[in-house]
Amino acid sequence: MPRLDLPPDAAMTDAQKAAVAEVVSGLRGRVPAPMIAWLLNPELATRGQKLGELLRYQTTLEPRLSELAILICARHWTSHHEWTAHKREGLKAGMDPEVVAAIAARTTPKLRDAREQAVYDVSRTLLAAGRVPAPLYASGVAALGERGMVELVGILGYYCLVALTLNTFELGLPGSIAPELNDPEFQA
Repeated sequence: MPRLDLPPDAAMTDAQKAAVAEVVSGLRGRVPAPMIAWLLNPELATRGQKLGELLRYQTTLEPRLSELAILICARHWTSHHEWTAHKREGLKAGMDPEVVAAIAARTTPKLRDAREQAVYDVSRTLLAAGRVPAPLYASGVAALGERGMVELVGILGYYCLVALTLNTFELGLPGSIAPELNDPEFQA
């Protein structure tokens, strides 16, 4: 069960109401789950959702690549709600279901092109080691461009914040438990 709930409108401060109104009128059209926690600091909620909107919808990376990075991050942190939401979005964006299954199983997927491979390799390496070695950086820039690499790192950083928020406050649970993540804490 979630540790925090979206406060009822009558209990929200003016700053919280403004943050909610802004996100609902934006590209998402609804309050994303991590914002439930962020609303305890309305400025964090406002800035966080704006950054998320930018990184999710307004980068040079096509949606299947953004969703690939988000799924790698969700799997890294075993963030059930993030995984469930972005598995759905990734499949809608054209990700191969076998790639999604391989990421869930922590096995190496067969990727379709150099751009997917760069997103996969950079994401996995950066999340595991906190750094990107020079040869991998060069191949990432060759496949994605410098701006694409900056955007990829931004996506990963933002979705780490999302995953840690969701996990800490158990947002989206139990409804978003993903059995394919084989998380003993959430096994029936």
